[in-house]
Amino acid sequence: MERPVTTDLGNGVYAIDTRMHGYSGITAGYAILGDRPCLVETGTARSAPVVRDALAELGVGPHDLATIVVTHIHLDHAGGVGDLAKMFPNAQVVVHEAGARHLVDPEKLMKSARRVFGSLIDDLFGPLLPTEATRVVALGETGSVDLGGGRRLDSYYSPGHAKHHVGLVDSETGDLYVGDAAGIYVPETADVRPATPPPDFDLDVACASLQRFRELRPTRLLFSHFGPVTAVEETLHRSEEELRLWVELVKDARAQQMDLDHAVAMVRDKTKERYAQYLSDPEVEEKFEHLNSVASNIVGINRWLDQVEGREHPMADAASLQAKRS
Repeated sequence: MERPVTTDLGNGVYAIDTRMHGYSGITAGYAILGDRPCLVETGTARSAPVVRDALAELGVGPHDLATIVVTHIHLDHAGGVGDLAKMFPNAQVVVHEAGARHLVDPEKLMKSARRVFGSLIDDLFGPLLPTEATRVVALGETGSVDLGGGRRLDSYYSPGHAKHHVGLVDSETGDLYVGDAAGIYVPETADVRPATPPPDFDLDVACASLQRFRELRPTRLLFSHFGPVTAVEETLHRSEEELRLWVELVKDARAQQMDLDHAVAMVRDKTKERYAQYLSDPEVEEKFEHLNSVASNIVGINRWLDQVEGREHPMADAASLQAKRS
């Protein structure tokens, strides 16, 4: 196994590259060190040993970690919770109340993920192990995580990407841990791409969450995918712009009765100039396509439009999306 990569972001905050699917620079966890050490995001179950070793290099031993917090329960963010809860037996696990039961009993979540990813789930993510209910702390509309020494993480409900999503603000630094609510940030090109997978995407709710983020006036955005961003207002604006653009493109695909393959081709063509730098690097495109595929985003938007328009467009189902991923 490669040596863990950690990056000092200042004020006791360290980014941990969790090496999802063997890629560097695709999924980050964050360690906040102090009186009560905290881990924000676990990465996948496959990444749990990488995260454990990174924490060890930072001086956080098995009995030192006080809290594991996840922005939401998708497997690239919370898939390692069960493993890391075993590795760090004193840590509380903090999650929004809509996701808490799935960390205690992951069977339904894993079945849902398997319908989308098929056998790829084993290679991409690994199994989400259950966590004892007594160790899980559920957050509501707002909440707070004690980091010690008067420092805290304040939680703000931020659905739209997922119904169980929260953003987290560090009271000392002003950092906002955005999860996937602001999309995917590609550090190699400074592009922002939407994150609209099924089944929970809702454009209006997602944009309301972005507005809430603006009102919090964070000093920095810490993306789970991937890394820190200081251009806060510009990036949040770009995130909303991308969401609205992709929704309009999927509306066009529905109006033309496109199937998923043709919709993907159309979206790629209509955005190729927008993402020219991103597309010019095949390695970057490949790794982020594993994480955030065009097809998955289209399927999530299409499902939301089915609900909004009161009619189903058979653009894609779980089986066709799974075939696209194979």
